[in-house]
Amino acid sequence: MPNFFTDNKDLLFQFERLDLKEVVQIAENNYEESKKFPYAPVDFEDAMENYRKVLEVVGDIAGNYIDARASEVDSEGAHYNNGDVNYASGTVENLKQLSQADLMGMVLPRKFGGLHFPTSVYMMATEMIARADASLMNIFGLQDIGEMINKFGDESQREEFLPKFCTGEYTGAMALTEPDAGSDLQAVKLTAYQDEKGQWFLKGVKRFITNGNADIHLVLARSEAGTKDGRGLSMFVCYRDKSLVIRRIENKLGIHGSPTCELQFNDTPAWLVGKRKFGLIKYVFDLMFRARLGVSAQALGISQAAYEEALKYAKDRVQFGKSIYNIPAVTNILLDMRTTLETNRTIMYAAGTAVDLKEKLEELVEKNKAEGKNDVALNERLKSVTKFANFVTPLAKYILTESSNKITYDALQIHGGTGYMKEFRVERLARDARITNIYEGTSQLHIVAAIGAVIGDILKDMFDKKEKKEYPGGLSRLSEILKEIRVIFYDCLKYVVDKKDVSFQDVAAKDLVELYSYIYTGWLLLDEAEVNEGKKFIANRYIIESLANARRNAENIKNELFTDILHADKILI
Repeated sequence: MPNFFTDNKDLLFQFERLDLKEVVQIAENNYEESKKFPYAPVDFEDAMENYRKVLEVVGDIAGNYIDARASEVDSEGAHYNNGDVNYASGTVENLKQLSQADLMGMVLPRKFGGLHFPTSVYMMATEMIARADASLMNIFGLQDIGEMINKFGDESQREEFLPKFCTGEYTGAMALTEPDAGSDLQAVKLTAYQDEKGQWFLKGVKRFITNGNADIHLVLARSEAGTKDGRGLSMFVCYRDKSLVIRRIENKLGIHGSPTCELQFNDTPAWLVGKRKFGLIKYVFDLMFRARLGVSAQALGISQAAYEEALKYAKDRVQFGKSIYNIPAVTNILLDMRTTLETNRTIMYAAGTAVDLKEKLEELVEKNKAEGKNDVALNERLKSVTKFANFVTPLAKYILTESSNKITYDALQIHGGTGYMKEFRVERLARDARITNIYEGTSQLHIVAAIGAVIGDILKDMFDKKEKKEYPGGLSRLSEILKEIRVIFYDCLKYVVDKKDVSFQDVAAKDLVELYSYIYTGWLLLDEAEVNEGKKFIANRYIIESLANARRNAENIKNELFTDILHADKILI
C-alpha cells in the first residue's frame, strides 16, 4: 500500500533537515504548552516525532484513498445548480476522511482543536495532498483563512470561527479578485459600509474565487468612501448566507474538483478583521507568504506525480525490442525531471522555514510590545528575516510553478500519444499544472516581487561565506562554477545598473532573477551533497547546467536581445 510520505525518499530527507528548532521553541512557549495540553511536545525531538507521525497519516490517506478517487473527481467535477454548489462525491469523501483524522486545522492553535504545526510541515502535507489530487489541495490548503483570523482577528472572532475550521465543519474562501481587480488589488471596488449600529455590510461582486461555496469568506473590501487605492481597503469576514449569491462556477481547463465561483454580495453582514485601511497593505501581503507557499507545494506535488507516472510508463513501455527507459533521449528527460524535482523541493522548504521563522519572530516582537519592551536586536533580526522571506517566497513560486508545467509537459511527451488520452492520468496532471503559475500571482508578478532584492544583492553575505568554505572532492569543482556564475551575475548587474534606465531594468529582470537563483540554489544543493551521497548527482547536474543557462541569460542582457520590447508599440501594429 503506497504512502506518499514514506515512499518519497527526498521528502523524508527534507523533513529530517527542517531547520525548526528555534521556531518550535517559540511556538511551544519554551515547551510550556505541554503543561496545558497533554499531546503537546516536551522538547524538539518529541515535536519532530509528532510531525512525522501526522505526515505518515497524511501520506497514507493521500496514497491509498485520495489518489484513487482523483480521476473520478476530475471527471465529475463540482456541480452548480440554481445558486448551490456541491463537491464531487470523491471530494466529499476526501474531506470527511481528512476531518476524521483531525487534519483540517494543522496550523491552528490547540485550544481551538488545531494541531499547532509549523507552516513548513503543513506544506509537506499540502504537497502530498496535491500529488494525489491537486484540486483537493485548493480546499485543504485554505486553512490559511483560519490562520488569518487567528493572527489578526479578535478573540471573539477566533472563538466564533476557528473550532469549526479545525473539525472540518467550515471551509474557507479568500475573496480578493474582482472583474477589474485581478493582480491589481488596489482597484478593488466591492464596498463595505456600516449601519447606524456599527454593523458592517458588503456589497459588490467577486470573481475567480477558489472554493467560493465555502462557509466562511475573508473579503477584501473598500471601507473608506471616496478612496481609489490600497489605503482605502479593509479585511472582513462573513458567513455565506442567502445574501451571498453564487452566480456561477467557471468551466475550467483543470482542477475540476475545486469550484471557482463568481460571487455577488447583497448587503452581506460582515465583521472587520483587524484595523481599518490595513486590508491590502498588511493583511493581504501577510497572507501572500502562505498563499505563495501553498501553490508552490501544489506545483511540487503535481510534479512528483507526473515524474512517477513518466518513470513507470518508460520502464513498462517496450519499443524496438527494449524498454523506452533505456533510450538515451528518454533517459535524459527523466534525469532532468528528477534533478528539477529534487532541486525544487530544496527551494520549497528553504522558503517554508524562512516564513516560519519570520512569523514566530513577529510573535516575539508583538509580545514585547504588549509588555512594554523594545528588543532592538530582535527587531533588526526580524527586518532581516522578513526581507529574506519577501525574496525567497516569490522566487519559489516562480521556479516551482514554471517547473511543474515543464515536468508535466515532459511526462506527457514520454507517454507519447497515449498520454494525450484521458485514460492516462498524466493528461490530468498537465491540465492541473497550468494554473499554478497563474493564480496567487503570475510568474511575471513574482519576477517583479523578487527583482528589488536581487538588485540589492540580498544574499551577498551568504554567498561570501559560502565562497570561503572548503568543499571536499568533486564538490570543490562545483563551488568554483558557482563562483563563476556569480561573476557573470555581477557583470550583468553592473551593465543594467550603469544604463540608469528603469525600463531596461524591467525587461532584464527575468534574466537577473534567474541568474541569482542559480547561485542561491547551487549553494543549497552543495550543502546537501556534503551529507547525502545521492545529492551529489543532483548538485552536479544542476550546477553544470546552471553555468550554461547563466551564459545564456548574460547574452540576453548584454546583447540587449529584448530591447525591442521597449518599442513594442511601434512593432505590434
